[in-house]
Parts: sequence; structure tokens; C-alpha cells
Amino acid sequence: MDLSYADRLYTAEQTRALDRSAIDGHGVPGITLMSRAAHATFDAMLDLWPEPEQLQVLCGTGNNGGDGFLIADLAHKRGIPVVVYQLGDAAKISGDALLARQQAEANGVDIQPFEDTQLIPLGIVVDAMLGTGLGGDVRGPYVETIETVNAVGAPVVAVDIPSGLCADTGRVLGCAVVADLTVTFIGMKRGLFTAAAPDYVGELQFDDLMVPPEIYLQVDAGVFGLDVTELLETLPQRPANAHKGMYGTVLVVGGDYGMAGAAALAAEAALRCGAGLVQVATRPEHVSALVARAPEVMPRGVESGDDLAPMLAAADVIVVGPGLGQSDWSRFLAQAALASGKPLVLDADVLNLLAAGELTLTGTDHILTPHPGEAARLLDCANAEVQHDRFASARALQEKLGGVVVLKGNGTLITGTGPIMLSDYGNPGMASGGMGDVLSGVIGSFVAQGLEFDEAAALGVCLHGAAADLAAEDGMHGLIASDLMPWLRELLE
Repeated sequence: MDLSYADRLYTAEQTRALDRSAIDGHGVPGITLMSRAAHATFDAMLDLWPEPEQLQVLCGTGNNGGDGFLIADLAHKRGIPVVVYQLGDAAKISGDALLARQQAEANGVDIQPFEDTQLIPLGIVVDAMLGTGLGGDVRGPYVETIETVNAVGAPVVAVDIPSGLCADTGRVLGCAVVADLTVTFIGMKRGLFTAAAPDYVGELQFDDLMVPPEIYLQVDAGVFGLDVTELLETLPQRPANAHKGMYGTVLVVGGDYGMAGAAALAAEAALRCGAGLVQVATRPEHVSALVARAPEVMPRGVESGDDLAPMLAAADVIVVGPGLGQSDWSRFLAQAALASGKPLVLDADVLNLLAAGELTLTGTDHILTPHPGEAARLLDCANAEVQHDRFASARALQEKLGGVVVLKGNGTLITGTGPIMLSDYGNPGMASGGMGDVLSGVIGSFVAQGLEFDEAAALGVCLHGAAADLAAEDGMHGLIASDLMPWLRELLE
């Protein structure tokens, strides 16, 4: 898959390497980059809040604080009342950050040591405390300061990243600033898009600070953000003589007692995304309900190998797991599907059966779609460990199980043998039953239509999330999986 360098997502250390390349390799002074960062933040802030009554800027002792001093200097020159609150020992400030503080002082900016009673709910608070260099949990006076910022009741602007948020993983390092606006520089930090980050970042804006484009070719990011519009271009146009045989047969295997709806959702999603034919292997008792919901679906009651064999033979891809359950019937169907040699999309209970050692997965012609709980069982670890570093967890799953892994959640990750891909489409309204079943059907449909596994997974995840975003425009409460169906079609047109 062709991924543009402009979509690269970086760790904190990789971003520092980009910064060093601009300074040491291309002669851009560090104080110039700092000044550009201050201007970018100041301009973005005034776009949202054009006439602030005042600025309260909290500065640490590193380069993030240097950005803050220059933001304060810009406000002072503009005639906006501003005060800088210094955190940490000012004697430790050095390099470009010291130059920035000296410039602000020389121009008459009010700089005071910070006390937690000083912030008032007026104007804008600027967080220039810790930046991306935090190596562990927030400690000491920064804890109380962050709590004060979050309670003050004024809009908060984070410089580069909210203090206390891990730039590499998106996890909260003990506590973190909840920003209304974050302006990040030079390289997009991958941690801004996953785990807890979206609850802390607010509106995100990016500025490359006019660094030479060549620097981006010198650092291998390893993670790319995805664009659904670009991915939709991977679907070929349908010729005038198109027929259903050209777009593949999806077989959905699942729908144990009490869970027929899961198989129905996956099957309908596969049809809505363009599969030529969709079959469902399910309990005999569920056939009539599936036909009533979507007469285009071809369900068959399965009780024996003789029932399932012709369906496996006819399938171009098998979606195993929606409503599968963990009964003897479930194991029989899953074992037969995994032994078929056909491309597989694996979700829900089939993942739990794999984790329990009751099934064996061979080859690489498969896409696994675990949520964090299922991922934890597959990796034999705690859910919190998966979320601690979702990038490492996704890579570990792929190395263990092969194929393509879709680690679902806030900032879904798609991992094959190449770079990790991240989708930031979707919303909290998707926290309802059946969403994963729809996703497995969408991905299965694209595999049936001939997309490579990584392309099918990437497009499926982004389309699924984008459809949910459109469906949630009237509100996220009460959003259900079947609400996505018309929007899937809308986006595909």
C-alpha cells in the first residue's frame, strides 16, 4: 500500500531526530523553530478565541517552556494582558529556552513563580510545561499544577502535547492536562491519536514549522495515519458488464443460540459494501429470521460436515466469529473453517477459542480483529497491558499469529508485516453491541472483492468508523450497529 510521508506518525524520539536534522543538517537555528512554534500556537489560539481577556502561560524549564515564553511575548506585543508562571527551577533553563525567557523578560513580560492559587477562570491558559520529554509519571508540583489547570474553567491550549500525556502511546502518565486545543509541531505524534489521548487533546492542529521536506525521508516513522478518501480509491470502478461473480462470495460462520443477530449484521454489512454473494452458516432455527431481515443473504442451517462442506468450497473468504459462541457446535464450525485453506476474517468467539488453545491457526491468509480484551487473552496478559502500549501490543499479536491484525479501540491499529496503520475515525457512540460484527462483514466484503489483506483491513476500518461518524451527527446516544448500513453505501458512492 502506498503511504505518503505526510501521513507519518512519530514517537517523541523520532520527532527530536527530525528537529536535530533541521538544526544540524540544514542550518535552521533552534530559536527560529521555537519562534515559529510560538507563532503557530498563538495564531491557532486567536483563530478560536479572537479577543482573549488575558493569557496565563505555564512554562517548564525545557524547550516546551521556551515556546511558552515566546507565546507570552507575542501576546504582550499585541497588547493582550499576559502573565507567565514559572514551574521548576529557573536556574536550570538553558539553550534556546533561556534565550526565549530572556527575550520575554527584556520586553517586559510579567514572569512569576507559580502557586496553585494564582490561576483564575479568565482568558486562556497555555500549557507549556512538560512537552514530549516526560520519561515517567508526572511528579512533584506538576501534579498539583495539572489538577489546578483542569479545574480552572478557562480554555486551555497545549503546546505540542498536553502535559502528562505520553507522545508514544497516548496513555496518561499519572495525570494530564485536558486541553481544548493542541498545536503540535514538525512531526505528528502517534500518541495523540490512540488510547486515552483524544479525551485530552481537544482540537488538534499541526504545523511543520517550515522545516526542509528532506528531513522526513531520514526518519522511518513506522506508523502511518489513514485517510478514508484515499483508501476508497483502491476499489476499482465497476465495468458496465459487471456481474455478481466478479465480486466474490463471503461466507459468514456464526449465529449460535441467542446470537443470530451478530451473523445477520456481518452478512448485511458484507452485502452493503459490495460483495457479490453472501452466505451464512448458522443454526437451523435462525434461517427464517435471517431471510426475513435480508432476503439477499443466503443462510443455511448447519449441523454436520456434509452441511458445511459445499459452503466452504464456494466461499472466497470466510468471516468466522459473529455470534459464534463457544459450544461444541461452535468449535466444529470454527475448526472446519480454519482447516479450509480459504482466506479468513476472525472475530469474537473464534479469537477466544484460539486464546484458549482449542483451535490452531496456520498460514498467513487471515485478518484478526480483536478488541483489547480479546487481544489480552491472545497475548496471555492483562487488558491494561494491552492498552499501556497499543502499538507494541498490535505488533506482538501479528508476530505471534501472523496475517493482519486489527487492534480495535480508540485509534484502531492495523498491523501486517509493513508499517502499522492507524485510523482515527469513529466515536464513543460505537460502544454498543454489534459494531464489531459489522466491521468483520465490511472487511470480509473487501477481501472477496480482491483487495490485498492490508488494504481490505485498512479500508474496512476507516469506512466503518467514518460511517459511524456520519450516523452520529444527530447524536451519539442510542447509536446502534445497523445505523451504519446506509452510511456505508453513501461513502462508497
